[in-house]
Amino acid sequence: QVHLVESGGGLVQLGGSLRLSCTASGYTFSQYAMNWYRQAPGKERELVAVISYSGSSSTNYADSVRGRFTISRDNAKNTAYLQMNNLNFEDTAIYYCSTVVEGHRAWGQGTQVTVSS
Repeated sequence: QVHLVESGGGLVQLGGSLRLSCTASGYTFSQYAMNWYRQAPGKERELVAVISYSGSSSTNYADSVRGRFTISRDNAKNTAYLQMNNLNFEDTAIYYCSTVVEGHRAWGQGTQVTVSS
């Protein structure tokens, strides 16, 4: 069974940085892409960043975070990361990692990121 656990969220000042982690288990991590989503209060969940399976590890980002966020993966640790720099108020949200394994989408429980002044 696919299991995803996020960590690293918290309270950060405007312009600060955080690194989120997503530790995976229950499947062959290196063979599947990983996504980071976020959901702000009163808004729909949105895709933030994607990293492909380890063969190419290509990445893609939402326009709102491109140039500030970096997604990466460490296959030896079964962990994906989201480095978030120059955070602004609009980045306040619950952040989720997610993957699709054999047609089934799995989600982590989420980690809260709050940007304060």
